[in-house]
Amino acid sequence: MARPSRYPLELRRRAVRMVAEVRDDYPNETAALQAVTEKLSIGSRETLRNWLKQHEIDAGTRPGTTSEESAQLKALKKENAELKRANDILKAAASFFAAELDRPHTRS
Repeated sequence: MARPSRYPLELRRRAVRMVAEVRDDYPNETAALQAVTEKLSIGSRETLRNWLKQHEIDAGTRPGTTSEESAQLKALKKENAELKRANDILKAAASFFAAELDRPHTRS
């Protein structure tokens, strides 16, 4: 299980908005990211860059897997694993009962 983020969702959204607002005030995106990172006391510039990238993917301006698609995929993988476990249990039970039916029974 993934550990919870140490940054609240609202801080992430605010940081992404701030980068969009101040991007034109700096010579490049890296400088804008660094400024916002320092203002909001975010651990690293790369953390903010990842948030920005995911925001662009979710908005549809950049190709990639959206947060919603990732959540769906995760849920489907979990369901698939549960179904495989249930299937294995049913196969084991079926073979057990089939073996019981094949054994000769003696009645007293």
